[in-house]
Amino acid sequence: MLPEGEAGMLARSLPGWPVFPDTQPGLEEARARGWRLAILSNSDRDLIDASMDAIGVPFDLAVVAGEIGSYKPSHRHWEVFWEETRADRARHVHVAQSVYHDIVPAAELGLPSVWINRRGEPADPRPARTLDNVADLADTLDELVA
Repeated sequence: MLPEGEAGMLARSLPGWPVFPDTQPGLEEARARGWRLAILSNSDRDLIDASMDAIGVPFDLAVVAGEIGSYKPSHRHWEVFWEETRADRARHVHVAQSVYHDIVPAAELGLPSVWINRRGEPADPRPARTLDNVADLADTLDELVA
């Protein structure tokens, strides 16, 4: 039980969370190779904007639950993404940490995915690849979409 008045403590703390050291260089390398980056988030705009600023890599789009009124694992995030980008589904790879919120729905949609399994969870057959960080993400994306 949280102390009175602290119900929003977690949300208020999010903008100050540190970024994993491999994130910025891994995403910069992906962008340098021509990969476009988008975030599909179950948060609100102010929180994801703070996260993107902390990551320090430009993103082409952020689809956030607070604006679309839907939360993953619902497919609505992907529907909005495709509506806004007209991205080629054959060249779309979904990269995420959450099997439940991201990898499962990506598999349902027929998308290859990369699971960033930082916590060393048991293997899952649904992602096309599993990495323990994003340092080699660009190589993995290039392998999945020639």
